[in-house]
Amino acid sequence: MTQLEATSPAPLETAPAPLEMRPRLGLSLFWRTFFLLSLLLIGSIVAWLQTFRALEFEPRAVQTAQQIASLVNLSRAALVHADPIARVSLIKTLADQEGVRILPREPKDRFAPLTGSAMDRRIVDELVGRLGSGTLMASSVNNEEGLWIGFKIDRDDYWMLLDRNKFSQVGGKTWLVWLITAAALSLAGAAVIARLINRPLKQLSFAASRVRDGDFDASRLDEKAVTSEIREVNIGFNRMAQQLAKIEQDRAVMLAGISHDLRTPLARLRLETEMSVVDADARDHMAADIDQLDAIIDKFLDYARPDHAELKPVVLNDVIEACMYAIEDHGDIKVNVDMPRNLQVLADEVELARVVSNLLENARRYGKTPETGVALVDIAARARNEWVLLKVRDHGMGVSPEALPNLVKPFFRGDAARTAATGAGLGLAIVDKTVQRMGGIFAIANTTSGGLAAHIKLQRPRQMPPVPSSGDREPKPSKAPEPYESSAS
Repeated sequence: MTQLEATSPAPLETAPAPLEMRPRLGLSLFWRTFFLLSLLLIGSIVAWLQTFRALEFEPRAVQTAQQIASLVNLSRAALVHADPIARVSLIKTLADQEGVRILPREPKDRFAPLTGSAMDRRIVDELVGRLGSGTLMASSVNNEEGLWIGFKIDRDDYWMLLDRNKFSQVGGKTWLVWLITAAALSLAGAAVIARLINRPLKQLSFAASRVRDGDFDASRLDEKAVTSEIREVNIGFNRMAQQLAKIEQDRAVMLAGISHDLRTPLARLRLETEMSVVDADARDHMAADIDQLDAIIDKFLDYARPDHAELKPVVLNDVIEACMYAIEDHGDIKVNVDMPRNLQVLADEVELARVVSNLLENARRYGKTPETGVALVDIAARARNEWVLLKVRDHGMGVSPEALPNLVKPFFRGDAARTAATGAGLGLAIVDKTVQRMGGIFAIANTTSGGLAAHIKLQRPRQMPPVPSSGDREPKPSKAPEPYESSAS
């Protein structure tokens, strides 16, 4: 395995992104509500349509057959009782004014029985029952389309040709137009209803995300909402956000105040120790204890720092070199660096230096190799699209898998029983909080070959110059850490 492959912090490429950066999967609440309402409304329309057609079927068939039978009976009675001379004039008047043609029925006539739809068959049965068994209904006679009724006048057979459009049921196209219109109106109504229902939830979700990020001012909801339930929820959420803001402010003031007030007595203790303690060994131990208390106070001040950072392009190499310069006099830590030259990240330079310094100090305290008593630390960084992946790995004993999720919690220590745990348990909590404040991701894990590694994923400045190729990179150290690892507090 090459050094690049071993030190590349690739696992953070698959680490979960912050919630606001994650792609939305599945349906949102609006679309789910919209689709459910649409299915309900369209299903109701279809059910109503089928019910209406079923209820309309029998009455319409009977009514149509009754109208045709009445027309046939009236025409037959008029022809029977009319004077033979006036009969021709009557037939012509019926054809011109009523669109009813009466023609003699010849034995050689070719006709097609009216047996198309269920409605037509029901009309035929009803008409035969009203006019007698000799009644015929045809859709065409001698290739002439229309509604043909065959009946008898005395012993003569006749055809009556009617306009079929006057007796036909509503066509499929008409029903389709009505169905599409009703469906479109239903979808529009469903969209409006879904939007009205989901708007308060969307506002609540946005306000909750702002509270999560510490922006309590932007999380205020409308307390004059029309709906009483939504109004009560908004009032309760606003009161909760106010209480959280007050608690956060009190916490920061308390930590900063306690830390600040302890500095003066510590300074006096140091001065009195130097002046009044004769034993040099005791004086050194007392001075070390005071330095330790002073370092713990610095941790409290760092942790109480407000959640705000001004991000700008920072050269990662310069920050790493500055942090290494601060520990170069320590003989119990050795650092190997593998990263491209002039690699930039979007961060606060002071905050980023504090992050790296905490990780190096954490590795120096708890990541020493058992055989040598020296902390061997590997720092690697690579650019991946719009991100920069940074890894700080030691070769110590690591921590138990059960303790890993708790390492970034304030005041937690990986091994509470060890006497070397002289810190306040805030180192990795400060790192995690600071990285998140800069819009990044922090993760820790054990290595497969021993030791822990901390992975940091930071944003890369836009429109950066290209990263130098592998041929321009610094020489690679011989020792290669494992792919995904973590550091203890």
